[in-house]
Amino acid sequence: MDGLLQNILNLWDFVMQNLLILNMLLAVIIVFFQRKEPKSVWAWLLILYFLPIVGFIVYLCAGTDMYKQKKFRTKEVEDHINKAIREQKHSIEFRTDTKEMSVPAAYSDLVCYNLQSAGAVLSEDNAVDFFTDGNEKFEALLQDMKEAEDFIHIQYYIIKNDVLFERIRRVLEQKVKEGVEVRILFDAMGCRGVRHSYWKKLREAGIQTAEFFPASLQRLHLRINYRNHRKIVVIDGKTGYVGGFNIGKEYIGLDPRFGYWRDTHLRLRGTAVLSLELRFIMDWNFTAKENLFQEEKYFIQPKKPCGNSAVQIIYSGPDTSLQNIRNNYLRLISGARKSIYIQTPYFIPDEAILNALIIAAYSGIEVNIMIPCKPDHPFVYWATYSYIGDMVNAGAKCYTYNNGFLHAKGIVVDEEVLCFGTANMDIRSFQLNFEVNAVIYGKEEAEKMMEIFREDLKQSKRITKDLYNRRSLLIRIKEQFCRLLSPVL
Repeated sequence: MDGLLQNILNLWDFVMQNLLILNMLLAVIIVFFQRKEPKSVWAWLLILYFLPIVGFIVYLCAGTDMYKQKKFRTKEVEDHINKAIREQKHSIEFRTDTKEMSVPAAYSDLVCYNLQSAGAVLSEDNAVDFFTDGNEKFEALLQDMKEAEDFIHIQYYIIKNDVLFERIRRVLEQKVKEGVEVRILFDAMGCRGVRHSYWKKLREAGIQTAEFFPASLQRLHLRINYRNHRKIVVIDGKTGYVGGFNIGKEYIGLDPRFGYWRDTHLRLRGTAVLSLELRFIMDWNFTAKENLFQEEKYFIQPKKPCGNSAVQIIYSGPDTSLQNIRNNYLRLISGARKSIYIQTPYFIPDEAILNALIIAAYSGIEVNIMIPCKPDHPFVYWATYSYIGDMVNAGAKCYTYNNGFLHAKGIVVDEEVLCFGTANMDIRSFQLNFEVNAVIYGKEEAEKMMEIFREDLKQSKRITKDLYNRRSLLIRIKEQFCRLLSPVL
């Protein structure tokens, strides 16, 4: 025991004596061996300079991407193969001449971009329902699950073992008894509060589970990046859910810390559900080491149209070569002619997105941004507030939602097209997390989201120039400090 203690002390002495050299070596790795944006590089160098030991540990846990290519090489190959298959399969079934599609002419190039960059097939036979209240969303989801006949595929970033999941679990176990296949894919970081014994109990009940990037040494989460932030449910290949709600009591307003939880979730019926199913299966295959592509029952085309909504399902993450969701946001913002409406819990745009929004505001386009009035992550919130200041000074209308916590994630442009899903308007969602969004082309759907935004305004407070300029010195310090760290938040 004494020998072990002495070895630890010797190691500590070595680290302290060579701290400067270790910091310099890490700085060289960051600058020359990893392809990071300059702002991110400077942020990490500042952390290493002011917090030599802590910064070194934080970088190992959150900053390094030395193993990124190795981790996702197999998955990326699989994605490319299936992208090529999908494009060939749908080249006949779907018209490639976008002039013939029921999409506003101004967005035909965006349709083509999503098809070419992400294999996102445009389907025009969909019915879309919007949920902004967690109780309504989960009541609908439970009812759809009860009606399942073949399979239920569930993927959430956060699943908490509480009153809400208990209701879901009872339904799932009953469906298993009826012969329905049930799969649950969860993120290890998002579900870190759930014991492994609980997942084992679900498996014993016949529910298949898979853990995305499990923790090292049972409970030690060394990787806080590359989290699977997607929320997808597919039932019998006919009904799909995607959006911002996770599974936990706070999402149905039962956590006093947040109060009412205002989010946005979509229910899709039609061919777009197959795109959600494809995304789930790619993530499941990667995590569970299975190959569900061999099962044709997961990809049965609808026999008749469910509606007339035009939808593309887009996704991005560390396994894609392009930031597809971010690029969609950028295209929508830069192409806006009349109005832009954004709701997001975290507003930390990269330079291109920020400049596009500022240019739009100065150009006379009505730019509206709504954020929460309270933080769930303080560093992120104050960085958000600093960027909101830039938008206020550019003439944008910015609001804080005061009726609980705003977690909705999306954008509506010119009352013609909207993009909502799991991705926040921040660098982490653009670059580091696995995300999925639905792009919906159509005035009817956009007008519905506009009505929702206007209703939210009744519960919101506008951040005027005068109000922003009167913020306290402490808030100004918080903003500046957190903004420096924004590339790594």
